[in-house]
Amino acid sequence: MTIFSRIAAGEIPSYKVAEDERFYAFLDINPVKKGHTLVIPKQEVDYILDLEDEEYAALHLFAKRVARAIEQAFPCRKVGMTVMGLEVPHAHIHLIPLDTEGDMNFARPKLQPTPEEFEETAAAIRKYFK
Repeated sequence: MTIFSRIAAGEIPSYKVAEDERFYAFLDINPVKKGHTLVIPKQEVDYILDLEDEEYAALHLFAKRVARAIEQAFPCRKVGMTVMGLEVPHAHIHLIPLDTEGDMNFARPKLQPTPEEFEETAAAIRKYFK
């Protein structure tokens, strides 16, 4: 069982942003920008392109809803979406509020929010998730 499966199952704490029967969204614990969120399928699949077409499409539609909530919670020019997936063997999408292209730079120093800041960020996004 991957760490992301354990997070979705509630075995490992996370700052949950959104959830339905198939997908789970939570704050990245090493964010590059406030509001940086991960969206995962609850189904354990390592490579996002190995998802069945319907599941792949549904994951992206769920991520779109999360991105719209991020836009409302943290006004930005756009919400960037990227799939990297080398660090955890579980398909996931990164959603990051963007004001500049540099906001998607994963090599820059990560933010270090307090637990209270994480809670406030997650609550702000949850407020707008539909």
